Amino acid sequence: MNKPKSTNTAESGANSMWGGRYAASPSEIMERINASIDFDHRLYRQDIAGSKAHCEMLIAQGVISGNDGAEILSGLDMVLTEIEGGDFEFKTSLEDIHMNIEARLKDLIGDAAGRLHTGRSRNDQVATDIRLWVRDAIDSLDDQLKSLQEALIIKAEVHAEDVMPGFTHLQTAQPVTFGHHMLAYVEMYGRDRARLSDCRKRVNESPLGAAALAGTSFPIDRKMTARALGFDRPLANSLDAVSARDFALEYLSTTAICASHVSRQAEELVIWCAPQFGFIRLSDSFSTGSSIMPQKRNPDAAELARAKAGRIYGALTTLLVVIKGLPLAYGKDMQEDKEPVFDATDSLSLMLAAMAGMVSDMTVAPEALRQALAAGFPTATDLADWLVRVLDMPFRDAHHVTGTLVSMAEAQGVGLDALPLAAMQEVEPRISKDVFSVLSIDASVASRTSEGGTSSELVRLAAAAARERFL
Repeated sequence: MNKPKSTNTAESGANSMWGGRYAASPSEIMERINASIDFDHRLYRQDIAGSKAHCEMLIAQGVISGNDGAEILSGLDMVLTEIEGGDFEFKTSLEDIHMNIEARLKDLIGDAAGRLHTGRSRNDQVATDIRLWVRDAIDSLDDQLKSLQEALIIKAEVHAEDVMPGFTHLQTAQPVTFGHHMLAYVEMYGRDRARLSDCRKRVNESPLGAAALAGTSFPIDRKMTARALGFDRPLANSLDAVSARDFALEYLSTTAICASHVSRQAEELVIWCAPQFGFIRLSDSFSTGSSIMPQKRNPDAAELARAKAGRIYGALTTLLVVIKGLPLAYGKDMQEDKEPVFDATDSLSLMLAAMAGMVSDMTVAPEALRQALAAGFPTATDLADWLVRVLDMPFRDAHHVTGTLVSMAEAQGVGLDALPLAAMQEVEPRISKDVFSVLSIDASVASRTSEGGTSSELVRLAAAAARERFL
């Protein structure tokens, strides 16, 4: 749905929503600071769903008549049609989505609309709406993460044998396969999905029926409304039900962690695209040119995905600060919970979409990956391991011998596999020609057969297992 059209002019005379308590409409400043319709219109589906569940419960409990209830349910359907058709006029003077819908319902069906609010408050209403919205957002983000995992698994399968440097401190460390590198992110995103799933359990409790803060004297059935809305159960305490926003904080913390993973991967794509690396190439779909330098291909999609993590961290911090000093129960401060939640969700959704697109779209350069292993002595650890395994040398001694040989190779401008055997034996006489069996890149990768290792065979098995676990 597009951003709604709204009217910002307050009605003349008494404020219609508050009756005779106020002789005049709020000032423009008060209206603007108090209103939330510019952003909470996004809750319209959840608000109408909650209202319909509440209405059906009131009918079942005999709190309102079947005729009034039928009118209300029909009217809510009409309101939904108007909103989704772009024909609904959102009014700032009515503050929020709840009052806008209620006012329009009254226009459509008359006095029966006023019975809908029996046994509830805007406090439990908004708490219900935002929980429903976050629940939907979690499900949507989980789908996106699954799609990203699938793109990564496909790349891992295709490039299970393509060797590349594994880095520590952004320095060449040991050979790995490109497929192994892709599967690392599959695991990260899998934990993100697990966190979202776990968060959903605490989101999925119903505040509806807690009313303002103390419950209600009407014979409502909170379990009925909870079931109707797909909640696991009603929240146990009415004060907690309307005042709790820890579910939103947990959700934002989860999105922040996920964003850090996307940002890390985006950073790697930015680096790998650079001519100094040339590991991958992004298509024109995810690149831009320069306004002055015709040769440039800028990885703007990756850079923006990297940057948007900052917005999500900001959203989490915003809500933490809003909530930190609030006494029970509801305070208008809580109106500020929605924009951070909405913005973080929008940002992460876009990040995930961009990353899935880039991973699927990118062209990998196996030759460049292998060439990058020519520097940095990536098989040094293999040499040290050979000294331990074959010569029964303590690892610390093997580490010293290997370091000496690396220095020798560096001085000669060659790799370890190009050092003459005689030169090696000057450092350690027991070294035999068999050492060369572990000094090639391919041999190094093939030897990494411990669980979770980088050998091509294990990568294929891991990719198949990831399909089973995540897809």
